[in-house]
Amino acid sequence: MSGMQEHSLEQVVEDRIKGGQLDRATLDTLSDEELMLLFQRDVHAAFDILVERFQNPLMNFIVRFTGNYDDAADILQDTFLRIYKKKHLYKTIARVSTWVYTIAGNLAKSELRKGHRKYTTRLVRTTNDNDEYALPLHDDDPLPDRSANSSMLSEHIQKALLQIPEVFREAVVLRDIQELSYEEIAEIIDMPIGTVKSRISRGRIQLQEILKDIYD
Repeated sequence: MSGMQEHSLEQVVEDRIKGGQLDRATLDTLSDEELMLLFQRDVHAAFDILVERFQNPLMNFIVRFTGNYDDAADILQDTFLRIYKKKHLYKTIARVSTWVYTIAGNLAKSELRKGHRKYTTRLVRTTNDNDEYALPLHDDDPLPDRSANSSMLSEHIQKALLQIPEVFREAVVLRDIQELSYEEIAEIIDMPIGTVKSRISRGRIQLQEILKDIYD
């Protein structure tokens, strides 16, 4: 966000506070950034809405990255606790989503380094010319996104993800599971877009090699 946009956002929030426009119906219409600025001004209802918006996608990301539902639930709680305690550190030059995913990702990595296991989900192939298309799942196979312990296919994909380096796994999960843009991922992992694309491509190639017996 530019300085002018940041100033405008701050002014919008100040106007809402002065006008008493803080009912639930109004808060639901606000952007994540507006809600975060309100929370920084101790409007706790704004934080509650942010939790509602982010808890499911964040849980999905953390479970796929760490592979352990119980650990992921703890990390999710730690993420929101960190946001609550460190709300003053958020600056409107970044998206709230980027800030939140960065916190969750860092906490998840810390857990992995303690020896915790990981998980998985939908993947995307990359063709020779870098076009993307979804890896096929049989119609009678439950999607990994819908069941944490369902199909044999899910287990194979999970094991494959565990075999690729963490930096590749993170990039693939953020892109192919969370469906974030390259720009968002670059901000989250603090790397140039070229590096992001390279990690995603290399991660997909490694996954395809591991999974080739399933899809060939």
